[in-house]
Amino acid sequence: MSERTIALLVVMILVAIALVVLSLALAEAQGALNRVTRSSLNNLILGLQTDQELSQFSRMKRIDRIHRAQSLISQRQVTGSACAYVRIICDILVGVLVACMAALGGLPLWEQLLCGVVMAILVAAVSVTLGPHGRSRQPMEALLKHVRLVGLAVLLTPFKRRRQAQASARKNHRGDLSDDEELEKIQIEQGRAMVDQLVEAGAFDPEISEMLKNVLTLSTTLTREIMVPRTDMICISKDASLDSALKLFSRSGFSRIPAIGDDVDDLVGIVYLKDVVRALAFSRKGDRSVASIIRRPVLVPESKPVDDLFHYMQRSRHHLAVVVDEYGGIAGLVTIEDAIEQIVGELEDEHDRVQHDEPKQIGPHTWQLPVRTPITDLEELYEITIDEDDVDTVYGLLTKLLGSVPVSGSSAVTRGIRLTAGEAVGRRKKIATIVVEPANGSSIALEDGAQQEDEQTDGDQPEQDSQENS
Repeated sequence: MSERTIALLVVMILVAIALVVLSLALAEAQGALNRVTRSSLNNLILGLQTDQELSQFSRMKRIDRIHRAQSLISQRQVTGSACAYVRIICDILVGVLVACMAALGGLPLWEQLLCGVVMAILVAAVSVTLGPHGRSRQPMEALLKHVRLVGLAVLLTPFKRRRQAQASARKNHRGDLSDDEELEKIQIEQGRAMVDQLVEAGAFDPEISEMLKNVLTLSTTLTREIMVPRTDMICISKDASLDSALKLFSRSGFSRIPAIGDDVDDLVGIVYLKDVVRALAFSRKGDRSVASIIRRPVLVPESKPVDDLFHYMQRSRHHLAVVVDEYGGIAGLVTIEDAIEQIVGELEDEHDRVQHDEPKQIGPHTWQLPVRTPITDLEELYEITIDEDDVDTVYGLLTKLLGSVPVSGSSAVTRGIRLTAGEAVGRRKKIATIVVEPANGSSIALEDGAQQEDEQTDGDQPEQDSQENS
């Protein structure tokens, strides 16, 4: 074999090795491309901008690399197709080079073809195996390392503009999901399928698998879906005395209550039970207003995803936040326990069980009714007619009579019967039962024609409802 032939073989071997490395690098970049989002790259830029240990040159160099990656991510399908196209070309060229080397070695034609085909298949199999997984390094690191190579592959891909136009047309036709949102949706579906497979294999019990599925949906669940609405909020006036606040805390069972001005939208702050107790224990001036101990409220938008809400409340060490709508009005409030329930499931307590109980007679003409008891059942018990079209339950009736959300002991009279709110139970400290009895100590209920005017007998009634227990 001549020196020229040996030199040619060496060159072919080096080129074949370079093509194999190029194919594997593109496979790794393609696998990372399907796992990196623009939001994660934005967070990386913020981290670099606040890193004081980096020099300005290194910082700008890394940020420029991230910007290149963001431009590739913006056309994810086109970039992935370009990587696959160049990989295929590299695999074919490797097979051709191996066949040429076999020809230079004097092998028969069928052996030349066999060597070329086998080598191309081996390189393609390795690159395909590496591509979807990208296990050699973190996806973001792999993409940033090969970002210039991927950019060159996109430039070399024919019909690039046509594929970009087709991708944009498909996106406009869908009209609802961006590339990142579609990728996130696919990843969530893949995660659920993986959890199902683990459950079928006996790796987890059904309860654990359900919690894992709930974790995957935290990013798609909004705060408005788990919050306590403003109609169920218990609030206190900023001008109320500390003694009144202590009574309200005791009756409602909550440890944090919003303080308001003229109405619920006029939020002033949050009153803590421990602050009230501390103020009364040291100053003993119960006539002080709660405005003197109000804490600044934590406000969150109702469109905030639950996973972001949970991490925010965890980092800021706040257990209660007030939810605002797009117009700046108060939409409700949310606690960290509400976010936890999205993971572990609904925490059913004694309040939930009592709500489904049957009416119970506890004395002569005295009944204990679950709050969800229909008004029609109350009418049958006392043979009266209650003409209330806008409420359906005894709890709704008592709320309408009071003009605010009932707390334990709140009572009102209508149609000759008295409705009294029972004890607040459960995590949300909701009223579970309502005691109904004839008004004015009568031994029997009044007839339909002898109806009295509605009157409210509870003087310390708060203005709205719900929070977190102590």
